[in-house]
Amino acid sequence: MMTASSINELAKEVFDIEAKSILRLKDSIGDNFDKAIEILYNCKGRVIVTGMGKSGLIGKKIAATLSSTGTPSYFLHPAESTHGDSGIITKQDVVIAISNSGETQELLNLLPIIKRFGVLMIGMTGKMGSTLAQASDVVLDISVEREACPLNKAPTASTTATLAMGDALAVCLLEKRGFTEEDFLIFHPSGALGKGFLYRVSDLMKTEDLPVASENDSFNKVIEIITAHKLGMAMILNSNKELTGVLTDGDIRRTLIKFGNTSNLVIKDVMTSNPKKITANSYGASALNLMEKYSITALAVVDENNRPVGVIHIHDLLKAGVA
Repeated sequence: MMTASSINELAKEVFDIEAKSILRLKDSIGDNFDKAIEILYNCKGRVIVTGMGKSGLIGKKIAATLSSTGTPSYFLHPAESTHGDSGIITKQDVVIAISNSGETQELLNLLPIIKRFGVLMIGMTGKMGSTLAQASDVVLDISVEREACPLNKAPTASTTATLAMGDALAVCLLEKRGFTEEDFLIFHPSGALGKGFLYRVSDLMKTEDLPVASENDSFNKVIEIITAHKLGMAMILNSNKELTGVLTDGDIRRTLIKFGNTSNLVIKDVMTSNPKKITANSYGASALNLMEKYSITALAVVDENNRPVGVIHIHDLLKAGVA
């Protein structure tokens, strides 16, 4: 009977084996991968992904990832393909066929149809001398030294490697297509991701009774402004009404520790200069990204002249379901 210690060691070994299987893929990235990207990029139809068993399950995920990142894709079950479903393939499509052995019969049964229509095929296999590899226009090597299964039988490391290769294809195509944040809104209209690109900062920001102060105001006066507005910050302006700094709750604590007596302090001497800010036309997701990156809870919203027009708080994003 396995002890807790031996179970933990086995789990770690699985992680090591699967991690190595992914790292080995780096050696196979070269001309064939570049050719695969060009074929997929220039595809006028859809990318048809096919595979049997565990390869098929990974293929479904690859097809879904491609579709959600700008490459229209569809999963075709190879066993069903010979019973009419192969009619979905057109001459404008590209096929990604997945088989670790390269000899999966259900997949090989699909080859005559693919060749008949002259459809380009990218093979993903662990056996470079297999039937699938020989029939493919481009072959991507997904071979692994061994499976993570102690019996070296159950598809584990090989499916992980296949998934990673599919992700690499999708990400490279995303970059090559110039897929933008705006494009994500089209494919992810629901959930926090979609809402992050559905809402603009202008939809969520506060625009009235803003916490603003002058560079020459006293430290104590600005504390009163922050307390009254309950946003945890004040925007500091110069004589031209341009944003030059902010004072936050954190700045207040640091100032009290440093100076003790604050009665003679002028705010421009202790404010955070060149603060993080955002424009009203930016996406809510962009505001959230800045807040998370710099561990802040509120952002000044400025116009093209760097003059404050609002404040957006993390609570505004939470209420809208963005965060």
